[in-house]
Amino acid sequence: MKKEFAVVGLGRFGGSICRELAKQGMDVLAIDMDEDKVNEYADIATHAVMADSTDENVLKSLGIRNFDHVIVAIGDNIQASILTTLMLKEHGVKNITVKAQNDYHEKVLNKIGADKVVHPERDMGKRIAHNIASNSVLDYLELSDEHSIVELIANEAMDGRTLIDLDIRAKYGCNIVAYKRGKNIAVSPQPDEAIHKGDILIVIGMDKDINRLEKNLLNEPI
Repeated sequence: MKKEFAVVGLGRFGGSICRELAKQGMDVLAIDMDEDKVNEYADIATHAVMADSTDENVLKSLGIRNFDHVIVAIGDNIQASILTTLMLKEHGVKNITVKAQNDYHEKVLNKIGADKVVHPERDMGKRIAHNIASNSVLDYLELSDEHSIVELIANEAMDGRTLIDLDIRAKYGCNIVAYKRGKNIAVSPQPDEAIHKGDILIVIGMDKDINRLEKNLLNEPI
């Protein structure tokens, strides 16, 4: 069965989510106070309505409790974001993801029961910073305050060596969970498989351990 989503707030973040969900064939209700934005997404979302998400009667009339997941992507109006989240919880929405403007906003959202809080600008900033600070890092995904997944490019020092030879888990406390070679991807690679220069390694571990591995890849032969 197709899941039903509602996106509240059609700025850059909410609009992007709305477009991607629609591309995936999901049923999407797009909600915003701005008539122009609602009209923009009328042909993209399954339904697009101009509505005040802080109005309990409006949410009830939209049948918001029947949606599988509601994304609150309200821009700068923190009060509206918090009130909308509260209303959604009171209506029994199962999954609520909310965009936070800052750490204080996040704390409040967590206290009132948001299932997931995201910081799109902060998180993208971290990914870009990791990417431009290291020639070996292609992408970066934060799992928690201390753990991440990164894509690293294998260098000459790793070329032709097996995972046993490299012994990355023992040396750095990181795990290579997969690697990409051209169009092929190997998940849970065998320890006797050789790494080639240019392979993209998917590495999971603590940030401090991944940082040591990055520095080694860039500066010292393994």
